Amino acid sequence: MIAYIYLCMFPYYTSKFETAYDPLDPTGNITIKWDVMSWTPDGYVAAVTMNNFQMYRQISNPGWTLTWSWAKKEVIWTMVGAQTTEQGDCSKFKATIPHCCKKTPTVVDLLPGVPYNQQFTNCCKGGVLASWGQDPLAAVSGFQVSVGQAGTSNKTVKLPKNFTLLGPGPGYTCGPAKVVPSTVFLTTDRRRKTQALMTWNVTCTYSQFLASKHPSCCVSFSSFYNETIVPCKSCACGCHNKNTCLKSDSVLAHKAGINTPKKDNSPLLQCTHHMCPIRVHWHVKQNYKDYWRVKMSVTNFNYRMNYTEWTLVAQHPNLNNVTQVFSFDYKPLIPYQSVNDTGMFYGMKFYNDLLMEAGPLGNIQSEVLMRKDQNTFTFKQGWAFPRRVYFNGDECMLPPPDAYPSLPNSGHVNSISIMQKAASVLLIMFSICFSL
Repeated sequence: MIAYIYLCMFPYYTSKFETAYDPLDPTGNITIKWDVMSWTPDGYVAAVTMNNFQMYRQISNPGWTLTWSWAKKEVIWTMVGAQTTEQGDCSKFKATIPHCCKKTPTVVDLLPGVPYNQQFTNCCKGGVLASWGQDPLAAVSGFQVSVGQAGTSNKTVKLPKNFTLLGPGPGYTCGPAKVVPSTVFLTTDRRRKTQALMTWNVTCTYSQFLASKHPSCCVSFSSFYNETIVPCKSCACGCHNKNTCLKSDSVLAHKAGINTPKKDNSPLLQCTHHMCPIRVHWHVKQNYKDYWRVKMSVTNFNYRMNYTEWTLVAQHPNLNNVTQVFSFDYKPLIPYQSVNDTGMFYGMKFYNDLLMEAGPLGNIQSEVLMRKDQNTFTFKQGWAFPRRVYFNGDECMLPPPDAYPSLPNSGHVNSISIMQKAASVLLIMFSICFSL
């Protein structure tokens, strides 16, 4: 019966990701906004803004890639703050050569440090976007595009279609462009409002099932009341790449250049039974009268990946009463107003916000102190372990429910019964003394 209840709590992995909906971030998405700022003789100039409204899923290096298809025979005359990866066939243009003539242009962000005249607001981050919950100011990217051979009014412009967003890999699904009320801007002195001539939005949502058929992280458990350490499930992240893993003590693991990233961002993993790039360990460390303490550790087994500005999300009912978090920053996530059981952990700036690649430095850890609710708190039936764990926005594989560390019979003895036994011993001692 208990196993059945836990299976209801932890449904089969693939069933959760068939749709682009995250129960812990139900409104999370990336919104791409096009603001037509001016008309030109054969088209328009637009400011394109990409907002990452996902609470704990960022776009990491090598950054985002945006693709769309033109509705007519549009070309891109110039771009500021971004560029297309290919120019295409512009042979029919004689006097002025466009920046891109492809029917389906592919756009990438510029790298930091480009000349000032090539920069645009919120551009030039190498395509890296922070999550909205961690740093809203760094969760925005933008560029300017001048489009030719297009309509010259809001009645003749045809919206681009078939938007595709890579961030940096697959997983995002973008809806069609939709015309929305024009964006309103404030002047620098904040005394005058202007507005775009025309605005349309594109909304992209993430599905882990589309990104990969296997998880990218796993979770292991341990506790002070049981000597058993519950490891990650074997092949939790798939064993298809076991031939490309390296033993941590092998000669190859110490060769020069092994930590050099590949262009396709392919991982090179340390050989483990779970074959996951990331392992999260949850240890129930101590029990006090009014509080209990958990230790969390994150280990990187990927020799080719540093995780910058990582995020760790956990769902547990006692996260509604977090007293103190050591070594990590913490923010409660309340996706539903009536439920406060989810929290986001992330590194402290310039201290541990960078999780290094596999090796002696590829580990970060923290402890969480939570106040007990005596009406709900228990160590029985795996209650002390999280219901869900996410790393960098991807859900991790939990151990099977029947493997959780169990509470020994002695754990059921409460403080009242101990006091009763102590009182009995004292009474016996007093009776012996008086009889003498």
